[in-house]
Amino acid sequence: MSVLFSLHDLLAVGGGFVIGVLSGLLGIGGGILLVPLLTIGFGSAQQVAQGTSLAAIIPTSIVGALTHDRLGNVDRRAALWTGAGAVTGTVIGGFLALRLPHDILARGFGVLLLITAWRFWVGRRSKYTGPDGSDSR
Repeated sequence: MSVLFSLHDLLAVGGGFVIGVLSGLLGIGGGILLVPLLTIGFGSAQQVAQGTSLAAIIPTSIVGALTHDRLGNVDRRAALWTGAGAVTGTVIGGFLALRLPHDILARGFGVLLLITAWRFWVGRRSKYTGPDGSDSR
């Protein structure tokens, strides 16, 4: 009798579930959580983690975008133009990622995480934030 799922597979599904919940709740890209999970938690190479993250985001991005679109939370024009630029940027970024040494790529990703964390910690005012910090919508 063969085992259909290994413990590794179950942990990957559980990690994906938690990342999906956090991505939907906080509006963050799953890669900011999935890449560290794959590199630190599962021992994947940085390039493999980034490629896996990009592949995994396809179904979750579609579901998330459709859900937010139904709620009226998508600026379709901005999404179209941003997506057009992102496709070109992704091709160039993927090309570079495959050619950079693992250490440089991993450290660059770490710096991105630190900058992102700092920006969230310091905070930024929404266009809906009133002078007293309340949501003015």
